[in-house]
Amino acid sequence: MSFHEEVERRERDWAERANKAQAAAAQAYERLVTLAERSESGQIKRVAQFVASTFDGASFPFDLFELRTVDVEISDDMLVCLDALRWGQADLWKLIPDGHDRILRLCEAWGIKWPDAS
Repeated sequence: MSFHEEVERRERDWAERANKAQAAAAQAYERLVTLAERSESGQIKRVAQFVASTFDGASFPFDLFELRTVDVEISDDMLVCLDALRWGQADLWKLIPDGHDRILRLCEAWGIKWPDAS
């Protein structure tokens, strides 16, 4: 296999992985956002913080050790979302219906505030 063929094969493989990651993340992100919209248990605040961090990580940092404090199914969905972020094909909030507004409402409902600009 020539160098150029190898590069093309690798790019196809990466594109396939990225597409699979994004498809899985769309479902996982919807579950996380819906959970944060509808539940009020203690671990759901962490879910809301994670969702906010995927919306704007600079304004809403998320400590990855929090993955240990939520149910396995929730942390699995978070990891799926992180994998999609790694491939960077689309912002996660764009993968779900009305994502932008839902995330803003979720942040408001959970008291997650934008940092002061001052």
